[in-house]
Amino acid sequence: MNTKHAYILGSARIPFFKSMTKYNDVSLQDLMTTTLQILVDHMRLSDQVLGDVALGAIVSSSANWNLARECVLGTTLDPHTPAYNIQRACGTSLEAARQIALKITSNQIESGIAGGCDSNSDLPILINRSLIKKILALQTEKKLFSKLRFLASLRPSDFRLVYPMIVEPRTHLSMGEHCEKMVKEWKISRQDQDELAFMSHKNGVKGYAEGFQNDLVFEFMSAKRDGILRADTSLEKLAKLKTAFDFTDKGTLTAGNSSPLTDGAAAVLMGSEAYAKRNNLPVLARFVDADAAAVDFVHGEGLLMAPTIAVSNLLKRNNLTLQDFDFYEIHEAFAGQVLCTLKAWESAEYCKRVLHLDKALGSIDRSKMNIKGGSVALGHPYAATGARITGALAKMLHQKGSGRGLISVCTAGGMGVAAILEAV
Repeated sequence: MNTKHAYILGSARIPFFKSMTKYNDVSLQDLMTTTLQILVDHMRLSDQVLGDVALGAIVSSSANWNLARECVLGTTLDPHTPAYNIQRACGTSLEAARQIALKITSNQIESGIAGGCDSNSDLPILINRSLIKKILALQTEKKLFSKLRFLASLRPSDFRLVYPMIVEPRTHLSMGEHCEKMVKEWKISRQDQDELAFMSHKNGVKGYAEGFQNDLVFEFMSAKRDGILRADTSLEKLAKLKTAFDFTDKGTLTAGNSSPLTDGAAAVLMGSEAYAKRNNLPVLARFVDADAAAVDFVHGEGLLMAPTIAVSNLLKRNNLTLQDFDFYEIHEAFAGQVLCTLKAWESAEYCKRVLHLDKALGSIDRSKMNIKGGSVALGHPYAATGARITGALAKMLHQKGSGRGLISVCTAGGMGVAAILEAV
């Protein structure tokens, strides 16, 4: 059986907005369905049967048990197109792209879409478990007396609503609190974090000014660009912000150097070379390889350090060095997390102890990193970020006409997903 290559053929996303603002009245399913339809229109896919569609969300209700398939049925894709839900925390849509690529290269399918969405404005708020038990017990009762006894058993505490908490169940710490531990361990300063955040906004603004986002970000609800991006931010403004997780004088993470709670969706079209030629579609970049890794954060390892391992695995497998890339797309969950990752790769001790290497991976050229803006500036709708990055990096490589790019995404649960894309 001949092995095929998997290619990025196009992508689409809607503008990202801070949660509880622009998309406050838009459901999670509508965000994803809208984005899928935009991609379908942009890539002329109406009435086509694609090989598969992998979509995911992190903050989702049980009502969205078949989210991916329902989103596909809400578009003009041929309804015979299959779809499935996927989740790997913030690496969800990059993992989706990895799976679609594997299916293409193993000759299972010729085309597919990978994507993700999230909305903290469409929260799955639950009722208290004690009330659930009483309601379920009531279903089996037939006598009026038993039903009245149920009503008498209700207590005010039964009606407490249960909100989703973005904390690690095993440590009861938020991602920001974990990152505070990391920046202290790696001695990352507040100033360095603010400088990276400032560069994220600066590059993001420049990307829009150059028109780079014109065929990546599509208008939705009269918005044409990300609502979090700030052209007027400055190091002085960032320095004035209060800390957001550690409120002592040792805290350094702020709302300015952390990615905000964000609503949005993104999707990527992938296919074989034959599929692209048959449908007269552009071939932007090859999806070369991807890897996922994890750390034992419960016992003290840095929660967001797993991408260092995933990237190292990729480099070994593809006989590359960390410097063999023209672009680096490192997801900015927090500016501090990115800086910890870079410092770890520069540490011979860390690379020997954790990555089992003879020497440090070394430094990267920071002028090649997140050159069109990162998650701090553009926003981070958890499951959408991987697709956002994949689509943008594919375009960068296509514009350059040569070279390769590295994607690194940290996730909750102490995991990381990384991928290599290459120009064609």
